[in-house]
Amino acid sequence: MPFLQEPMAILAFCSAVCAVVFLSGTTGWGRRLFSVIPSVVFVYYIPTFATTFGLLPAASPVYDWMRDYLLPFSLFLLMVTADIPTILRIGPKALLLMVVGTLGVVVGGPIAYLVMAEWLPPDSWKALAALSGSWIGGGANFAAIKESVGATDSMIGPIIIVDTAVGYSWTGILLVLANYQRVIDKWNGASTAVLEDINQRLSDFEESEVKPMTTANACTIIAVGFVGAVFCRELGYGFHEWSSDFLATSMPSLAAIFTGFTWMVIFLSTFGILLSFTRLRNIETGGASKLGYAALYLFLTSIGAKADLRGILAAPELLLVGLIWIVIHVAFLFMVARLIKAPLFLVAIGSQANIGGAASAPIVAAAYYESMAPVGLLMGVMGYLLGNYAGLLCALLLKLAAG
Repeated sequence: MPFLQEPMAILAFCSAVCAVVFLSGTTGWGRRLFSVIPSVVFVYYIPTFATTFGLLPAASPVYDWMRDYLLPFSLFLLMVTADIPTILRIGPKALLLMVVGTLGVVVGGPIAYLVMAEWLPPDSWKALAALSGSWIGGGANFAAIKESVGATDSMIGPIIIVDTAVGYSWTGILLVLANYQRVIDKWNGASTAVLEDINQRLSDFEESEVKPMTTANACTIIAVGFVGAVFCRELGYGFHEWSSDFLATSMPSLAAIFTGFTWMVIFLSTFGILLSFTRLRNIETGGASKLGYAALYLFLTSIGAKADLRGILAAPELLLVGLIWIVIHVAFLFMVARLIKAPLFLVAIGSQANIGGAASAPIVAAAYYESMAPVGLLMGVMGYLLGNYAGLLCALLLKLAAG
């Protein structure tokens, strides 16, 4: 039984992890350490090891609260304060790598299955099809493909371990690679001038415009964040309830993917973008994005806490399938990135928008360029939209591979 079980105790632990890690970054030894391993890696892995060694539970109501309210709070603030016209200068390479990452998942699944078919149960292709949904946009697509192919709950248990162990480990690797992007980009001959210019523009705004936070500013930012989060959540889940019957009868292929959470993220993105062109964006002068990033990193601790490493040996054959699969996905991305000389940042968000979806893509984006979380969110929304169709295609290929 985990040592900490009470939700507030778990939240306190996760908050302390964030505080200790980022405060350490202000010290000499911390700066030297984080120049080798990014600070967000520790924010992610300390809760992971805490769960593995029995300090934290792998499931808790506080993790659900972070997903349902803290994550929307952070994403809404980051979208409202984003300089969208500047961010759009990233160009079509980001979109291309997003699609390539999806293609790597679609093709990689059947190949990994064929490599390991001799050691797998006959119907395991159904569980792998569900995993393809998770790896093209996130949990909503996982559920959609599971129901579409008729995967049973007994099949899904081991595949959730694979999703967690392999998918979250890849997220950790992407976070580590953030510190080596200059070396990799130099080897690849990739130009990062546009990305650095965008990041500098956004950073210059913060340095020139942001003022010391006052009580009035703090209350306003918290109000905007939570009002936006709750409004979009209620609207998203309400719209899902209203539209689910219509979608189920007229467009059943869309019904399972457009969950309440999916609609919430879409509304967060839409209203956040629209409001970023209004005077409401001026809340950034009070440090709104800093508070948004703090909430986003606190949410990251809940993702890490759910990645219990004890599950790695629970399904060795399926884990090996997952490893082969993720390697193929990564190979697709790096081959295309090499051809078009794309920066590692675009590879990272193109991958995470698929493997992790809208929940974790902004975190990975921010690890590479602090101001780029909105890019990760927008790419994650695309992952949701692509996931159902691409997942069904992958399911078809897996069925053909299974014979």
